[in-house]
Amino acid sequence: MVTLFFTDVPVDIDRDPARRAAAEELSDPKYRDAQPGFLQQVGQWLGEQVEKLLRGMSSVVPGGPFGLLLVIALLIVLVVVVRLRTGKVARTARADRVVFGGQRQSAEGYRRSAAEAAAAGRYDDAVRDRFRAVVRALEERALLDTRSGRTADEAAAEAGVLLPNAADALRQGARLFDDVHYGGRAGTEAAYRTLTELDEQCRRERPVAV
Repeated sequence: MVTLFFTDVPVDIDRDPARRAAAEELSDPKYRDAQPGFLQQVGQWLGEQVEKLLRGMSSVVPGGPFGLLLVIALLIVLVVVVRLRTGKVARTARADRVVFGGQRQSAEGYRRSAAEAAAAGRYDDAVRDRFRAVVRALEERALLDTRSGRTADEAAAEAGVLLPNAADALRQGARLFDDVHYGGRAGTEAAYRTLTELDEQCRRERPVAV
C-alpha cells in the first residue's frame, strides 16, 4: 500500500495504481514546461566547458584569473601590432618599388640615357633606364595608362595581356629591373641586351583585342 499526497487529502492506493497515478501526474504540461529546452541544455553544457577550461588555464598561469586576463590582453595587443606592422611594411615595399620615381622622360629619352650608361660601363643605370623605356613606350602607345605608383611586375602583367607574345619577356624584364634597382644586384651587359631586345620586341608587337 502506498500513500500519495497529490491532493490536500492523503490517498491510499496499491503499488500499480500508484505508478499509474505518478505517471499521469508527471505528464502534466507544467512539468514539461519546467524542463530546459535542448538549446538551453547545450548552452549550459558549453558554459560549463568554458568555465572548466578557464579554471584549468588560470591554475597554471601566475596570478590566477587576473594573470590569465593579462596574458589574453597582451596576446591581443601583439596580434594588433603585428597586423599593423606587416600591413605598413607591405604598403611601404609596394610604394618603394615603382618604376618611375620622379618626372618621366619620353621613351626615346630613356633609350638614350640607357645607351650612354651602357657605353660608359654603368650597367645599373643602363638596365634601369632601358626597362623604363619599355614601360614609357607602352604608355605612349596607350597600351598602359599613364599613372604613378605602378610597379615593374604590374606593368609587365598589364602589358602582357595586350601583348601575349611578349608576356614572358616582360616578366623577365621586370625581374631584371627589380633585381638591380631594388635588390642591389649589379647590372650586367647581358641584362642590358635582354632589355634592349624586349624593347624592340614590344615595339614590333601589335596588341590583341581583349
